Amino acid sequence: MTENSTNSMETLPDATSERIESNLGQSERLSAEALNSPISTEHGDEKFNGVEISKLTKRQLKKYHKYMQWQKAKKEKRSKEKQKSKEKRKHAKLNNIDLGPSRKELKRKTMEASPCQTAVCIDLSFDDLMIDKDMAKTVKQILRVYTENRRASAPMQLHLSSFKGRSKEEMERHNGYQHWDIHFHESHYLDIFPRDKLVYLTSDSDNVIHNLEDDKVYIIGGLVDHNGHKGICYNKAVEEGIAHGQLPIGEYFWMKQRKVLTINQVFEILIRVSEGKTFKEAFELILPRRKEIVSLTKTPEKTKCD
Repeated sequence: MTENSTNSMETLPDATSERIESNLGQSERLSAEALNSPISTEHGDEKFNGVEISKLTKRQLKKYHKYMQWQKAKKEKRSKEKQKSKEKRKHAKLNNIDLGPSRKELKRKTMEASPCQTAVCIDLSFDDLMIDKDMAKTVKQILRVYTENRRASAPMQLHLSSFKGRSKEEMERHNGYQHWDIHFHESHYLDIFPRDKLVYLTSDSDNVIHNLEDDKVYIIGGLVDHNGHKGICYNKAVEEGIAHGQLPIGEYFWMKQRKVLTINQVFEILIRVSEGKTFKEAFELILPRRKEIVSLTKTPEKTKCD
């Protein structure tokens, strides 16, 4: 796949879903369904899979009736969803509830138009270290990253490097991903960005990051490892001679276990900080509420994309 990005999206991925719908708008989706429909009309005669209804065999007729029932159920489902959405908007308006940005607003919130130029790159060079289940989880976390960035007040510059092989194959299960507002690169990040601008995020680093810098590219390891590859991102950064650092979790919280976060958790922390929250405030929003996470007292600092 050639390196590319695009700013023309129609839908967002569902962060809680294993799958993602196509980016086609409703009218386009309906047109696509019409093109793929087994029902056709020729000279006034309705046909099913190219055969006139009156000439269908019992088996074909059974399939025809099943298809028509499915179409009816789908139409009723869409009608209910539309009504439910309408009632939700009405309830929100009456109770002054914020439902988040509208579809029109989301289309305007692109990386290109964003005042935030801080870049985040997800390193997808770990395909050979993950089983299929973990590869799928990695891509699922990337979908959540994309959702967060699309809904951000000022989207960060989001890149995927080494996007090929198994990671690309897994992503292709999600229709329309090519149209998402992400920079896709088959190349390694060293072939994309200046070496002195890179900062690999790793909990094994002794360097603590207190502020996000606009001209830096923060790398997140695209690896679901369940603590099975301790130090791999840190060692990679050292071997490649690039800067590395960890988020200041230890300055605000005591954690019983090693500070390993998911890809989307790290990104969500970065996006909240880029919007003006302190790291402490971002940690309190994003980190799971567990007994092994204990808050410490420390005055936080704020950074924001202007």
